[in-house]
Amino acid sequence: MPTNENGQQPLLEVRDLHVSVGDQEILHGVDLTVNAGEVHAIMGPNGSGKSTLANCLVGKPEYTVTKGQAFYLGESLLGLEPEERARRGVFLAFQYPVELPGVRTWQFLKAAVDALRQQRGEEEMSARDFDRLLRERAKIVQMDQELLRRSVNEGFSGGEKKRNEILQMAVLDPKLALLDETDSGLDIDALRIVADGINKLRRPDNAMVLVTHYQRLLNYITPDHVHVLLDGRIVRSGGPELALELEEKGYEWIREAVDAAT
Repeated sequence: MPTNENGQQPLLEVRDLHVSVGDQEILHGVDLTVNAGEVHAIMGPNGSGKSTLANCLVGKPEYTVTKGQAFYLGESLLGLEPEERARRGVFLAFQYPVELPGVRTWQFLKAAVDALRQQRGEEEMSARDFDRLLRERAKIVQMDQELLRRSVNEGFSGGEKKRNEILQMAVLDPKLALLDETDSGLDIDALRIVADGINKLRRPDNAMVLVTHYQRLLNYITPDHVHVLLDGRIVRSGGPELALELEEKGYEWIREAVDAAT
C-alpha cells in the first residue's frame, strides 16, 4: 500500500473506481486520496456521481463496483459488509435522513456505541456514562434533549434531521466521515449550527469528505482539497479557491475545458 509524502498511510485510497446502478455505469474511474487530518469537498452538478461515490464507499447494496479498488487504512474496503465498515469507523451522513418509528434516538445511538465498543473488545458503556456522553455531544449541535427521547427523525424538521446526523457523528467518532449534501434544505441558522458542529469534530487523526453542490457550506468549513466530479470522473482538483471559482462561474467552463482537452 503506498504512503503519502509524509511517509504515512492514506486513510482512504480510491483507485480507478467504476460503479454501476442497475445497467447504468455512474462512476467511470474515480481516483481519490484522503489523508488523516484532511477535509475534502466533492463538488459537481446534479447527476455527476457525487452521492454514488459516498454511497458506494459505505456499501449500499444497490451500488455495484465493476472495476477498481478502495482501501481504508490499508485494507480493501469493498469486500466488507456495510455494518463492518461502520464498525471500523466509516460514517455516512445521509442527504435524506430516514425516520425509524419506534426506535428512540438515544436507544439507537446507545446500540451503535456498544457495537463499536464490542468491535474493539470493550464492554458496553454504562447507561450513566452514555447519558453523560450524549448530553455533551448534543451541545455541539444545539440538539434539544426532548428530541433525543423521540423516535429517530420522526417529526423532526429538516434542520433537526441534519443536526441529528452530525450528533450521530459526534457520538460515534468515526475515522472517516462522508457527509452527503449535509447543507441541503438548511436555512442559514441551521447551516451555521451544522457547520460549526462539523468544525468542532475535525481532528488530526480523522478525515471528512463533504459532498455538496454549492460554496455556501464551504463559507463555514474550509476544505483542504476541492474536487470537481463531472460525468462520473474527477476532472479537476484544487484548494479552497477552486470552490470560489465554481461559485462565480458555475460548472460549464470546466466541462468546456474538459471537452477541449479530449
